[in-house]
Amino acid sequence: MNRILEIPPEKLTPEQTTVFNQLVAGRGRILGPYKIWIHSPTVASGMEHIGTFLNKRSSLSKREVEIGILVIANHWDANYVRQAHIREGKAAGLSQETIDAVLAGGDPKLADDHERAVYEFARAMASGSKLTDSEFAGFEAALGRAGIAEVLTLLGYYTSVALAMKVHDVPVPAQAPA
Repeated sequence: MNRILEIPPEKLTPEQTTVFNQLVAGRGRILGPYKIWIHSPTVASGMEHIGTFLNKRSSLSKREVEIGILVIANHWDANYVRQAHIREGKAAGLSQETIDAVLAGGDPKLADDHERAVYEFARAMASGSKLTDSEFAGFEAALGRAGIAEVLTLLGYYTSVALAMKVHDVPVPAQAPA
């Protein structure tokens, strides 16, 4: 069963058409989760704003973003997101050893204190931990309040992506031969 239920462009409502055109203008195409969210144009539009912020204006480095996404993909056992962001993590400069450690929930031996804080904070949030005051103070010292807000937004956004791709049973595309 195809759970995505893609809507042909000629069948879109006026609101969906507006969001569809905005997505194509900004991204060049409609990506997997947006094919799902377009059924609710308000959700799709809001998620586009968050996704654009995370991709273009966040203070987090590309490596930090990929570390957080890999933690969430692993937490939700979201294979589509995991496979896509293994590739993106490598493109951002993460080693296979680091990626494997993140996915195993082990110590990725991150030398950069900010990357380590993103990883540890993401792991704590994914595990459902309630931070102690001391732990929060450590994350605040490493990331700042704005950084904490950005990591939380990243984790929430990619939780939604991961769940959407799982609920709609989006298959992982076949890899091109190397």
